[in-house]
Amino acid sequence: MLRAACDAAVASLAAARPDRVVVVGTGPESVDYASGGTGSFAPLGVDVTVRLGAGGAGKPLPLSLSVAAWLLARGTVEVPVSGLAVAPDADAADCLASGAELAAGDERIALLVMGDGSACRTEKAPGYLDDRAAAYDAAVAAALGGGDVQALAGLDPELSDELWVGGRAAWQVLAGAADGAGLAARLTYDDAPYGVGYFVAEWH
Repeated sequence: MLRAACDAAVASLAAARPDRVVVVGTGPESVDYASGGTGSFAPLGVDVTVRLGAGGAGKPLPLSLSVAAWLLARGTVEVPVSGLAVAPDADAADCLASGAELAAGDERIALLVMGDGSACRTEKAPGYLDDRAAAYDAAVAAALGGGDVQALAGLDPELSDELWVGGRAAWQVLAGAADGAGLAARLTYDDAPYGVGYFVAEWH
């Protein structure tokens, strides 16, 4: 069900006929993958290598961008693709500014934004159970489903870190890019397998 929702989102992205796709996700540090990059799932026990963009090997991709490259390869996106990794502790204002910069050019940009919710939803979750996690994820789901830019922009970095949230910085890049736009939004997936909040949403 999650994979089908992701495939549908990528298909919707391609149908918008952008000039370029920019993948945004969290990484160990903030890195611009303007020339693409290569990722591998071998550390997770899966012998699969993926490539973002059409260039050479490029820089090693963090997991979030590797998953995005895998999703794009399953679809029919035929425009140039680049990536932007954002450090998990990136300042909210800097994330918003990065998003605004992405949206400011003459190209029609489509964003594929990768980010997990809290990893503290159950006792078996990576971050164990935190009673605040469900409410945090519910607020994020509502923001993604309603196209609420201000709610994403206002996510608290400290609370997000305490709740093991992987997507806060990437969502705030999205908020910066979409600020002031007339949005139609819908949430197509919201669940917490393995105690981690996963969402799929489409913004147009």
